[in-house]
Amino acid sequence: MARARAAGSRGRPGRCGRGALLVCVAWTAGWVLAAALLLRAHPGVLSERCTDEKSRRILAALCHDYRGGALGGDLCEDLCVAGQLRYRRCLYYERGKKVLQADWRGRPVVLKSKEEAFSSFPPLGLLDGQPEAGGQSFPEAELLLLAAGEVRSALGLELAEGGLGRLGLGRRGPRLRGQLASLWALLQQEEFVLLSLLRGRSPHAPPVLGSCGHFYAVEHLAAGSPRLRALFPLDGAARGGRAQARALSGVALSFLDMVRHFEHDFSHRLHLCDVKPENFAIRSDFTVVAIDVDMAFFEPKMREILEQNCTGDEDCNFFDCFSKCDLRVHRCGAQRTNSNLQVVCDKILRHWFSSPRGSPAVSAPLRRQLRAAVLECAAPGAQGAAPSVLAKLRRLLQAALRELREDE
Repeated sequence: MARARAAGSRGRPGRCGRGALLVCVAWTAGWVLAAALLLRAHPGVLSERCTDEKSRRILAALCHDYRGGALGGDLCEDLCVAGQLRYRRCLYYERGKKVLQADWRGRPVVLKSKEEAFSSFPPLGLLDGQPEAGGQSFPEAELLLLAAGEVRSALGLELAEGGLGRLGLGRRGPRLRGQLASLWALLQQEEFVLLSLLRGRSPHAPPVLGSCGHFYAVEHLAAGSPRLRALFPLDGAARGGRAQARALSGVALSFLDMVRHFEHDFSHRLHLCDVKPENFAIRSDFTVVAIDVDMAFFEPKMREILEQNCTGDEDCNFFDCFSKCDLRVHRCGAQRTNSNLQVVCDKILRHWFSSPRGSPAVSAPLRRQLRAAVLECAAPGAQGAAPSVLAKLRRLLQAALRELREDE
């Protein structure tokens, strides 16, 4: 009996140890889950420190490769030889992506690449065996075929005849080998491909101005920020009152125009899966410009992304693009269940128009109607009535602008 009690007393610490182990495992799992959720919500928390010293080293390496003939581009001479493209400051580094501000012949521009080094991109195998300074006999048909495959992979699109010309495939010159190697690196970057194809076709996307190696340039515009009172730097409107109300109504109308444009004006709908102020900028005429389209996808690519295995609807949320889980087959539907309009209303317009008080520069009845329309638009499930909701919002915002003009 005594031996049994002794054995029991020896066993109790063992059970406590197993319990402590379970608590430890649960605690660790909780922290891992919390860290994963944090990284998904704020991917920049592990970003590299953005420094002038490193940015200058990156551009110096780019110019070294250019002088050695490894890469090319229509901006390389200005950056590396003529001094017409001058580095100004580092904007941000994030998950390998480098974004730098520069002045190009007196014009502020942004230099972008999703990788730091040219060597980080896979080489163009068709250049193997070509002379270092040559390449004039390069098999162009094979390059076109490879480029079409990269566009299909990046955007899910089959380009019409002539569409590849927008990517700069027609370039010829004494540095052809370096130009082709650079073009191949640029084709690995979905944002470059998308912006190149939208060039001249959309007032809501910045055109690609040129490139050097794996870096491409777009115009510099002041991005929005959730820390700003009005989300965007609205020149002359920061004082509030009628000027700010007019600016906000104009910007809101441009957001609605962008939504309609991306919905109807291309061969496929363009989905915005990361809607936040930092990814948009405002021109002086209040036109909204999508300055970061890393998470923008045409319909074929969107369906491919959404159609994944799942155990519940939460598994079918891809940032701001949602789908539903079919529990019979445990697959997410390929059709997006929310819309650009609903997300823009929720993340942008609601900030301006959901307050019961609103701007005193607009009449109280119109403020109430705007608030109700924005909240209706932002509500989950509102996308089913998107055309009518969008038309209602446009009508109310135009009425607000008329009021503001009449009161001047």
